[in-house]
Order: sequence, then C-alpha cells, then structure tokens
Amino acid sequence: MKRAVVIPDQHFPIVDFKALEVVLKAIDLIKPEIFINLGDVGEFESVSAWKYKGKKLPQLEYQLPMIDAEIEAVNDGIDIIDEVLEGVGCEEKYILAGNHDEWLDAFVEKYPYMKDYTFRKACSWDQRGYKYYEYNKPLKIGKLNFIHGAYATVYHAKKHLEAYGSNIIYGHVHDIQRHTLTKLDSGTIGAWSMGCLKDMSREKNRWLRGRLHNWNHAFGIVTFFDKPKGNFQVETIEIVNGQATVWGELISA
Repeated sequence: MKRAVVIPDQHFPIVDFKALEVVLKAIDLIKPEIFINLGDVGEFESVSAWKYKGKKLPQLEYQLPMIDAEIEAVNDGIDIIDEVLEGVGCEEKYILAGNHDEWLDAFVEKYPYMKDYTFRKACSWDQRGYKYYEYNKPLKIGKLNFIHGAYATVYHAKKHLEAYGSNIIYGHVHDIQRHTLTKLDSGTIGAWSMGCLKDMSREKNRWLRGRLHNWNHAFGIVTFFDKPKGNFQVETIEIVNGQATVWGELISA
C-alpha cells in the first residue's frame, strides 16, 4: 500500500499561506510515499497570455526584472514544500505543468535565446528530483490518471470524465467537484477536481471584477492498494479558514 498527497494550483506568490501551512502539516502527518503537484505552481502574471493581449509588448529589459522576481518567488515556495517532503522521506515526486506555468514556455518561444526561462529549467524540476509532465500530459498510477485540467465548464468533472473516459484527478478550475459513471461491464470510474491553494481574496483576483466564484481550498490523499489490480481510494480534504481534519485530527495553520 502507498499513499500520495496531491496538491492543486498554488499560484505563487499569490498563494494562501494558511492553506499551504495546513497542507505541509498534513504531509508531516500522512508521510506519503508519493507527491503530485497538479500545476499552476506560479501565477506568472509577468508573462501572462492576457496581460499584453491586443497591446504592444514592452522591451525585454523592462519585462525581465518582473519575470525574475516571479521565478524567485515560485522557487522559494517550492523550497518550502520540498523541505517538508524531504523531512518525511518522500522521494517519488511529480510535477504536472499548468497553463500559467506554460506561459513561461510561450515566452521562450518568442525569445528562443532565453531557453533557461522555460518552466522546467527556471524551477529546476529535474535537479529537485521531480518527474516532469508537460501541460496536460497524463500521469497514470495504477488505474488513476492525473492532469492539470482541460475544461472549465459548470459541470467540469462530468466533462473531464466523458472526455478522458478514465479515472482522473485534476486542478485548474479551483473548486471541488466529483462525478462518477458506472457501466454494466466495466464498473465505475470517477473524476475529482481538487480545488486550489491560491489566495482567493478580491484584492488578489481583481481580474474577476468583483464577480463571485465558488473556489475552495483543498488537497487530496490517494491510497493505492492491491497493486496488481491498480485499485485506489481518493480523499478530498477541504481546508476551511486555515483548518482541516485529516483522519480525525484537526490541523490548523
């Protein structure tokens, strides 16, 4: 039997540090053998696909200090997570690049000589011991798949399950959903949306222009058992105002 901790969108430096602290304390309690980061590790506003849409791009000398500052903040956040993972002896680590993370790669496509600025290189994922998965390339463990997330419809769990036709965990949409489908011959499959760890405040999300959202702070625990059959159990742990319960224990930031 093996356990995995799965974390959704952090958006460093716009992370909710109380939610993150709960996750770190949970990792210390769970002591997982596997860690899966579902991506959107960074906000990367400086290279956002929307920031300069329809506008003239600024000079590279103007853009670079902002990009460097964001990359530094993202690496600082990853360092915090890695320190806890190292402390519990978790060595099987996966990173699934998100759409925000991919903005760095799009930046490098515009400036090919800035090749060290790809998400993979800028965050030193290989050196950190992570297995790197490109944006929405599925990671499969047993009978369960993991991606960053491909759809943001109202019933996105149903959409992911119908599109991929297999058990799947994802982030991207920042809220919690689950959808299951049972077929007579092949049994039940499910899709789980894992919420986010982003600061959900109005001040940090001005792009919403005051619109309400249904985001949730959360993370996942997956227990893999009966390896020959690839069976698993998914627990979605919601974090409420910097608190969560894991296996009957209250964890507070």
